[in-house]
Amino acid sequence: MSVPLWSLFIAALMLVLTKAPVAVAQSRSGSGYDNAHPRAQQAGLTGWGARALASHHNMIEAFPVFAAGVLVVLVTGTLGTAANVLCLVFLLSRVTYTALYLLNLATLRSLVWGAGFVASLGLMLLPLLR
Repeated sequence: MSVPLWSLFIAALMLVLTKAPVAVAQSRSGSGYDNAHPRAQQAGLTGWGARALASHHNMIEAFPVFAAGVLVVLVTGTLGTAANVLCLVFLLSRVTYTALYLLNLATLRSLVWGAGFVASLGLMLLPLLR
C-alpha cells in the first residue's frame, strides 16, 4: 500500500484517537462518562476538556479535505515523493495540532493547522505541476 493510502488510513484512525482525550475529560467531569447523553456532557466541558473536544471536531473537519487530496493523487497517478511528503506533513501537523490545542498554545497551534491545510491543498494541486 502506498504512503498516501496508509496516511488516509491513519488519518481515519485519528478521528477516533482524538476522541480519547475528550472521553478522559468526560470521565473526570465529576459524574463519570455519560454514555447515555455524551453530547450533552461534552457541551458542558470547560478548560482542557473543551479544548480536547474542539481539537477532535477540527480533525473531523480536516479529514475530508485531506481525503479529497489523497483521492486526487490516486486518481491522477501523481504518486511519488511530493505526495508522500505532503501526506506525512498532514499527519505530523494533525498530531502536533492536537498536542498544542491540549496545551493551550493557540498561536503555534494555528500555524501548525495552516501547514496541514496547505499540505491537503498541495495534494490537490500536484496534478497541475506535472
